Amino acid sequence: MPVHRSGTARVRRLTVAGILLAAFSLLFTLPAAAAGRPARGTAHMGMGVLAHDGPGGTPAPTAVTQTEGVDVAGYQGNVDWPTLWNSGVRWAYTKASEGTYYTNPYFTQQYNGSYGIGMIRGAYHFATPDTTSGAAQADYFVDHGGGWSPDGMTLPGTLDIEWNPYGAACYGKTASAMVGWIADFLNTYKARTGRDAVIYTATSWWTQCTGNYAGFAANNPLWIARYASDPGTLPAGWGYYTMWQYTSSGPTVGDHDRFNGGLDRVQALANG
Repeated sequence: MPVHRSGTARVRRLTVAGILLAAFSLLFTLPAAAAGRPARGTAHMGMGVLAHDGPGGTPAPTAVTQTEGVDVAGYQGNVDWPTLWNSGVRWAYTKASEGTYYTNPYFTQQYNGSYGIGMIRGAYHFATPDTTSGAAQADYFVDHGGGWSPDGMTLPGTLDIEWNPYGAACYGKTASAMVGWIADFLNTYKARTGRDAVIYTATSWWTQCTGNYAGFAANNPLWIARYASDPGTLPAGWGYYTMWQYTSSGPTVGDHDRFNGGLDRVQALANG
């Protein structure tokens, strides 16, 4: 004689099936959400500029002498330095590190390659203030290619502080906490190298995440990011920019920059 399942048993089976379905749904949803964010280590200068500030044209003609430069990172692989040199590029920055967990696998080719062709070169660090302290990241940067030498060909290290590609724009920090983190990095870098680091940022991020703090302008050169016909309004305290990243779609490598002055001014910054 057949045995009939009770209504309770049926309900139990339906409940279990519902739980399993929900679990599978979550399993397939999470990777899709995570896929919208880049992998740790892949950040680079200007990664968020287009998304947050948008494109605004190309640099307007100017009578002021400026010197062409580029910035490169690991995602660009081996860089064609002779072509860049022949196009008029005379200085370059290479991403050395990020956080305390990443170093650029192409750093040697990029950093030494620019030097070998005759360019004045420097290194930059992509800051992740939500992972470790400013001091820890400055030490990591110096220990992995971000140092400085008085050879006339090495620019001071740059702190790349901008939108967080991995999460909240301000890395979960208040404006005062962000200013403290940046000061921690800059003070440690100077103690290690004797040089004041350059600050690379965008005015909109600086205003949002530091409260438009003006206290670093006296000592730290400004590298402004803005893809437009001019650099626009600068962060508080800085009356002028030292470098300007003006595009992410330039020739040979995308990220092109202008130094606010002739080659002699680039050399002066290298010499300290």
